[in-house]
Amino acid sequence: MNSVRDSLGHDQVSERRACRVLGQSRSTQRRQPVVPSDEPRLVREIIDLASQYGRYGYRRVTELLGRRGWKVNHKRVERLWRQEGLKVPQKQQKRRRLWFNDGSCVRLRPRHRDHFRSYDFVHCRTHNGRAFRMLTVLDEYTRECLCIDVERRLNSESVLEHLSDLFVRRGVPDHIRSDNGPEFTAERVRDWLHRGEVKTLFIGPGSPWESGYIESFNGKLRYELQCVVER
Repeated sequence: MNSVRDSLGHDQVSERRACRVLGQSRSTQRRQPVVPSDEPRLVREIIDLASQYGRYGYRRVTELLGRRGWKVNHKRVERLWRQEGLKVPQKQQKRRRLWFNDGSCVRLRPRHRDHFRSYDFVHCRTHNGRAFRMLTVLDEYTRECLCIDVERRLNSESVLEHLSDLFVRRGVPDHIRSDNGPEFTAERVRDWLHRGEVKTLFIGPGSPWESGYIESFNGKLRYELQCVVER
């Protein structure tokens, strides 16, 4: 009968008794791990992607592996990720939520889909140095990006055009949150939203954390575009 031995090779307790005390099956104790033949290559792929995309965790790396032809779930990737000691930068400590007495941008939590949406601009340049802008709209409850509209120039008229198209396709939200950019605070835009019974919320000047969902998404979008350009 197999038994558990100490460092000197002396029997201390039988395997059967140890497994009974620990509540572990003896077949589990005796099972020899089987390493799939493709695992070394998969580990190299994971390390390669982790090196290219330093801000990504194992879930996003799993998605990239799928694009490379791998049929692997996130649980296996997570196991190998931890086995190799891979880490992502720690998140910064969250700022305290701000509350305003005037109600201009009370930091309310979204409670359902289409309760709160956020929209903002992302500024980038093409390979030849020409500037362009992207208008991104995010559902704060589902964290789904509803649209990314790209143009060389985007003004208040462009905002109205893209919002009206989005509202027809995806419905009208209860609130929409943005910064105090002239394209969002334009009287024409505010009147149009008011007629559609959409409440506008404007974050405080220099307080991007008040619209953290869209800022986080835009940061990831810029990073992915930068990685594509560098490759």
